Amino acid sequence: MPLSDTDSPPDWDTAIRRVSQGDQAAAREMVDALYPQIIRIVRSHLPRAADEQDLMQDIFMKIFAKIDRFRGDQPFPHWVARIAVNTCYDKLRHQRVRPEFRFADLTEDESLFLENSLASAAPESATPGRDGSEIVEKLMATLNPAEQVVLRLLDLEQKSVKEIIGLTGWTASKIKVAAMRARRKLSETLKRLEGQPV
Repeated sequence: MPLSDTDSPPDWDTAIRRVSQGDQAAAREMVDALYPQIIRIVRSHLPRAADEQDLMQDIFMKIFAKIDRFRGDQPFPHWVARIAVNTCYDKLRHQRVRPEFRFADLTEDESLFLENSLASAAPESATPGRDGSEIVEKLMATLNPAEQVVLRLLDLEQKSVKEIIGLTGWTASKIKVAAMRARRKLSETLKRLEGQPV
């Protein structure tokens, strides 16, 4: 019996019970049902150099290893998202290398895009079709892992502090301080690129 039909969300209680009893078909169905949610989290938090499929496998292994600990005090997809976000955070922490961002590290298109952006020109005037995501990724890589996670959730994914608390288990003050420090560091980096004193 599948976890859900095409018109309704999965019956997570039944799925969890079946997976806990060792039902391999239910486990495969759970992976299929959760994959879109988890791949979105991985792609928005994973450094470019990391292998997303390896990280996906780690996340699913953690979900299945901990599934007996799920108590139902929050929806199952939220519990899964928390595991995914924290696994990505752990991966970022273990990399530990945060490069200094310099103009010389940019491609010609990226340099032109950033110069136009810093000059308050419309970014579209730099190179049609470019959204600056490569530059954002290079800037984000200069932050520590907690700062990267918080800025991605707050600014790129538009999550509230309360939602971030639910995803990470961190306190509101840790989230706010990490966001403040991250924004200050990015501001200092941009001032250096403009040639202004920091």
